[in-house]
Amino acid sequence: MLNPVIDEDGAPFWEYAARGELRIQACAACGELRFPPRPCCPHCQSFDSEWRLMSGRGRIWSYVLPHPPLLPDYAEQAPYNAVLVELADAPRVRLAGNVVASPGARLDSVDPARLRIGAAVRVAFTEVDGLAVPRWLLERG
Repeated sequence: MLNPVIDEDGAPFWEYAARGELRIQACAACGELRFPPRPCCPHCQSFDSEWRLMSGRGRIWSYVLPHPPLLPDYAEQAPYNAVLVELADAPRVRLAGNVVASPGARLDSVDPARLRIGAAVRVAFTEVDGLAVPRWLLERG
């Protein structure tokens, strides 16, 4: 699998994820949440930031089911899903990931027929090559 590139601005996101916490960067001056993390607030241009704890709940905003040709590490798990999740605590923030049956489950562990735009999900962190990666679990059945 391909791990994300961790830069200075995003490093706290991954440090909190390693603790099982979903936190989003916020401007310490105007309070606006922002993702992806960046050094300057796009709303007020302040360089002061903080990391706010989120509930870990959200809704599927969009999803795709990738089709071949796929990267070799992913081809063996097809069909799988790639989702954008709109956070309940921050509706303008959307995180990419996968819906899985349980935190350590394979990417193909959820039948694609169960996915729906607007379906409620909650975050679950899965260790992938030493990195805690957010994945998503369906809230209902």
